[in-house]
Amino acid sequence: VQLQASGGGLVQAGGSLRLSCTASGRTSSNNGMGWFRQAPGKEREFVAAISWDGGNKYYSDSVRGRFTISRVRAGTTMYLQMNGLKPEDTAVYYCATARGSAAATFSADYRYWGQGTQVTVYS
Repeated sequence: VQLQASGGGLVQAGGSLRLSCTASGRTSSNNGMGWFRQAPGKEREFVAAISWDGGNKYYSDSVRGRFTISRVRAGTTMYLQMNGLKPEDTAVYYCATARGSAAATFSADYRYWGQGTQVTVYS
């Protein structure tokens, strides 16, 4: 399974970006998917997750209300709409496919990872 994340870039604080993630190969549309991020010198952290059918979504406290996760219903393409971006959102963003169908918040619950896309927010 290969995951391709795209949509990152350089944006001013308060701006928006939309990340996309597409899974290919021996994929299953019945798996949960999620976004994580890692800032320089910090651990990778959970951002958002969505269940296989889009029915359940979870967000970290730091992005709730600003970011929206979505996916094509039971599909292999996922999005992260990021509004109201802040400099502290600067990180490499990774998409991942979960081991099960649920929306998972722990990285250990994910099996396949994309290569990451850089998001840089300047003030």
